Amino acid sequence: MDIPVYLFTGFMDSGKTSLITQTLLENDFGVGARTLIIACEDGDVEFDEEKLAEKKATVVGVDSEEEFTAEFLKDCDTTMRPDQVFIEYNGTWEGAKIIEMPLPKDWQIVQVLTTVDASTYELYLTNMRAMMMEQVFASDVVIFNRCTDETPKGKFRRTVKALNRKAQIVYEREDGTIDQNDMEELPYDLNQDVIDITDEDYGIFYLDVQDNPKKYEGKTIHFLALAYHPEKLGKKPMFVPGRFAMTCCAEDIQFIGLKCKYDRASDIPHKSWVDLTAEIHYEFAKEYRGKGPVLYAKAAELTAAPAEELVYFT
Repeated sequence: MDIPVYLFTGFMDSGKTSLITQTLLENDFGVGARTLIIACEDGDVEFDEEKLAEKKATVVGVDSEEEFTAEFLKDCDTTMRPDQVFIEYNGTWEGAKIIEMPLPKDWQIVQVLTTVDASTYELYLTNMRAMMMEQVFASDVVIFNRCTDETPKGKFRRTVKALNRKAQIVYEREDGTIDQNDMEELPYDLNQDVIDITDEDYGIFYLDVQDNPKKYEGKTIHFLALAYHPEKLGKKPMFVPGRFAMTCCAEDIQFIGLKCKYDRASDIPHKSWVDLTAEIHYEFAKEYRGKGPVLYAKAAELTAAPAEELVYFT
């Protein structure tokens, strides 16, 4: 029988200990199961081991990254014989280590949850962006806690989704309640006959059209794009207009574009800049392995490169 492993990531004092405690003591998660909690750091909030013991939960501490090995986990399994495992991972350790580490027989990571202190998130993004993004790259759920009315939820969401599209985003207010309203006003008007997407807004548009393609159905957009001709398209009358974007750091720049059908696609040189006007339709495309936004070019004029070729998601 598989032993579910729940991995909690995030920097120290981001709320990992509190979330685990709430899950086990208040939400009665896995009632009756032998729970092993592996704590990889000591934050301001400590586990109440006496109360947790009443729920058949045992806390085992790890003092250093060197001690956190496959052999250590195997010893925990042999000694504790857990039915479920909660790992409070150290936010300063290499994130990929736990994902790639061979786990004991029957152990299976079933969910990765990342806690983020919304009050310090922008500071971490500015000064330690790569480390911050490493916390969320494999997350199933990202919980921004300590949110206020001033929290820029749209900006936070985009930084996560740019790196990890599958992650569910949760906003928790300072009083512990969940903020259900994560909608933000788009920087462009969807009701315009031609929606003008500026260079600064392309990252926002790209994520929104992926997440909410149906609201763009039949809309006409205009933006400056870098034209790509992937080899897999062959001589088909189509190309991929898009932009290079920085999702995490300078080492993590990638091209983000959309499939575009155009009778004169062969007239557009590879990696040339085009002033593109196109209509959007949500339809099946094998390149997407399912349905997705497909552009139908109305006009594509060769033009000069913009002053800033890179786009961002903030």
